[in-house]
Amino acid sequence: MKGFLLTALAVFFAFAVPQKSKACTGITLKTVSGQTVTARTIEWAGEDLESRYTIVPRGFTQQSYTPKGTKNGMEFKAKYGYVGLAVQQAEFVMEGINEAGLAAGLFYFPDYGEYVEYDEDENDKTLSDLQLVSFVLGRCKTIDDVKNALDDVRVVAIDPRGSTVHWRFTERGGRQVVLEIIDKKMVFYENKLGVLANSPSFDWHLTNLNNFVNLRTGAVRNNKIGEMRLQAFGGGSGMHGIPGDMTPPSRFIRAAFFQAAAPRLESTEKTIEQAFHILNNFDIPTGIQFAEGMAVPDIPSATQWTVATDLSHLRIYYRTMHNSTIRFFDLSEINFSKVKHQSFPLDKVKKQPVEKVKIN
Repeated sequence: MKGFLLTALAVFFAFAVPQKSKACTGITLKTVSGQTVTARTIEWAGEDLESRYTIVPRGFTQQSYTPKGTKNGMEFKAKYGYVGLAVQQAEFVMEGINEAGLAAGLFYFPDYGEYVEYDEDENDKTLSDLQLVSFVLGRCKTIDDVKNALDDVRVVAIDPRGSTVHWRFTERGGRQVVLEIIDKKMVFYENKLGVLANSPSFDWHLTNLNNFVNLRTGAVRNNKIGEMRLQAFGGGSGMHGIPGDMTPPSRFIRAAFFQAAAPRLESTEKTIEQAFHILNNFDIPTGIQFAEGMAVPDIPSATQWTVATDLSHLRIYYRTMHNSTIRFFDLSEINFSKVKHQSFPLDKVKKQPVEKVKIN
C-alpha cells in the first residue's frame, strides 16, 4: 500500500513546480428564485490526473493517510452518502456533494498556507488535506457542522513538500465559506461573492477587486482628445482593461465580473449550462505554462475537468478535457443505505466524440 500511495502522490508533490499550471477557478450562480449552483475548474498541466468519480454510501468508514505514507491517521465514518470527483485515487476527492445538499471543494493554495506539524502521537486527530473534502461530505449537513467537525482536527499534508490547499463549502440554502489554514490556524471567511481561485489569501483577492472599480458592463461613452474623436471598437467595452492572463489574481477578477454580469435564469438546468459557458473562459491551453524548449505533455488541455453542482436538486455535472459532453449524477436516485462504495474513471474512453453531419 505504501508504494502505491507514493506513486499516486508523485503528482501532488509536483504541484510545487512553478512552470506547471496548478489553477482552479470557482464561481457561484443563483436562479431567479434563489437556488444555488456552484461550479469550478481544475487544472494540471503536468500529466493526466486519471480523474475518477467516487460514490460513498452511508456508514462507509475511511482512514486518513499521514506523512508516514500509510493509513494510520484518524478514522471517519460517513453519516451522509455522497458523490465526489477525485484525482489519482478514490480517497482524494476534489469536489463533491452529499445527500444533505452540502457541496465541498478543494482548491490549491501554494505558498500562503501553513498547517500544523505532524505529530504521530496525535494520529487519532490527524486528517490529510487531500481527504478533508471526503471527511466533510460524510459528516456534515451545514457550514456550522463543518466548523464543529473540524474544531479538534489536525490537518496535515501527506508530504511536507506538497502544496497547501484551501477549501470552499456551500450549504443547500446558499451560504458559502472559504477555509484557509494560515500560520497553523483555521480561518473561515464568509464568501458572499461566491468566487474562489488560488493564492494569495481570499481576503487579499477581495481587496484586489478595488483595483478594478472602473469596470462596467455594456459600452463606454465616446470621448475626445483635442479634435480627435475616440470610440469603442466593439461591444462590452466597459470591460476594457480586465486582466486576461492565467494567474490566480487575474482569474479571480474575471470570474467575479463574469459571474456578476450573468443574468439570473429561471431554472437550475439553464443555470448549470450558463456556468459551463462562463467557465469556458478559464480553459487553459496545454503549452502556455512551459518555457520554449521544455517538453509539453500529450494531453488535450491543462483544464482537466469542469464541474457544476445543483444544490437544490442534488445533481453534480461534469465534463473533461477528453470529452466535452456534459454528464451528471442525480443523488436523489441513489439509495445511499444500499449502494456499494465504488470508484471509476470519469471517462470510459479518453476520446472526444465527433459526429459527422449527414446531409439528405
